[in-house]
Amino acid sequence: MITMLRKRAALNALVRDFFARRDVLEVETPIMSAAGNTEPNIDGFQTRFSGHVDAGSPLRWLRTSPEYPLKRLLAAGIGDCYELGRVFRNGEAGGRHNPEFTMLEWYRVGWNHHRLIDETIELVQAALAQRGRQATVRILTYRELFLQTLGLDPFLADETQLRAGLGEVAIDPAGLNRDDWLDLLMSHRIQPLFPVDCITVIHDWPATQAALAIIRPGEPPVAERYELYLGPVELANGYHELGDAIEQRQRFERDLAVRLARGAALPPFDEHFLAALPTMPACAGVAVGVDRLLMALEGTARIADVLAFDFAHA
Repeated sequence: MITMLRKRAALNALVRDFFARRDVLEVETPIMSAAGNTEPNIDGFQTRFSGHVDAGSPLRWLRTSPEYPLKRLLAAGIGDCYELGRVFRNGEAGGRHNPEFTMLEWYRVGWNHHRLIDETIELVQAALAQRGRQATVRILTYRELFLQTLGLDPFLADETQLRAGLGEVAIDPAGLNRDDWLDLLMSHRIQPLFPVDCITVIHDWPATQAALAIIRPGEPPVAERYELYLGPVELANGYHELGDAIEQRQRFERDLAVRLARGAALPPFDEHFLAALPTMPACAGVAVGVDRLLMALEGTARIADVLAFDFAHA
């Protein structure tokens, strides 16, 4: 454990030096917020403030990422910035997940997602070099990935074809939609095949999986989003960031409709974030799971191996 903590400290130092040399400012944002994350597949922790009601909403949500306050800082004119800190997601504990984990998130003003892809690769290569390693790189679109790996067009295949693409992987189909089947194909059939010593970047995702990314018109329209993997381990999720508050509110509302149908909690929107969006400069941003990066560097599939104390022993 002590050896692992020293490796984590060295990685944190590398991250801070990486951004200091690029004049990207380190900031800290709140861990507790009056708003939550509406993403249907992410469950947040709640806590309650016991002080005077004038202090603000007593119901607070532990952040699942620092994205909203970082974008508020961008709107206030802070410029390029990053945060390295703990985030929290309920219901995620196991071999590759811990309910609290370390996230690195940064934003580049005036950049698009392609330029940020290059910098994300540079950071991962720097982390590998710290261990005396290097990786090859391949960059391809979401459509190219599915066609090359499964012979399926993810934009044109129907649900029957997508389900057949899982082969012998048995999944209960109850309540699953088209995006769920695509996610299952990615996690069960495609991702495990990624070469170990290779950085794989997938961009131009389905518009239905845009989250907070810009959707580029076309046939089909695609989300200007990317994911980066080191070997089969997903490390990063980045966007050419949406700056339209009306569209973002509509996405939040669609999220809540899904959560309502599932009987999940309905977090309040971050109205401060929505109010700031119209003045947020054009930018690209990305979040990197630091524990996942350590796992990939160590060659382990157990997140407990890179933590001082995992959830079971916290």
